[in-house]
Amino acid sequence: MTVKEYLSQAYRIDQRINSKLEQVASLRALATKATSTLSDTPPSGSRNVQSMENVIVKFIDLENEINEDIDTLVDLKREIVGVIKRIDNPEYQTLLELRYLCFYSWEKVAVEMEYDLRYLHKLHRKALEQCSAFVPAGK
Repeated sequence: MTVKEYLSQAYRIDQRINSKLEQVASLRALATKATSTLSDTPPSGSRNVQSMENVIVKFIDLENEINEDIDTLVDLKREIVGVIKRIDNPEYQTLLELRYLCFYSWEKVAVEMEYDLRYLHKLHRKALEQCSAFVPAGK
């Protein structure tokens, strides 16, 4: 795994968490959705309660997955912060934190740091080179 791939892991986990949160919101909407049918015939007496139960079980399972992903993300971010802090250059640290921990776009990082985009990419290459010495082995 390259240094860039190592640092990008947090972004991928964050994307998965956001996707699962959208799924939870969709399941919530489904669980609270109520439809009624007007009819002259009396109800049969057996409502399908299991379908609601299945939605709630899926909802809870998904929330548990989200909590596990959040724990993983927090641990990974803590690890990445440790790697970034070992770099001596504060500019490199700021650049890597904005890009890989705050998930800023290149344009937003350039605006925040008040640098030209091309110069920022040059700094990024240098920051990754320094960072490579501190990335844990096997990652």
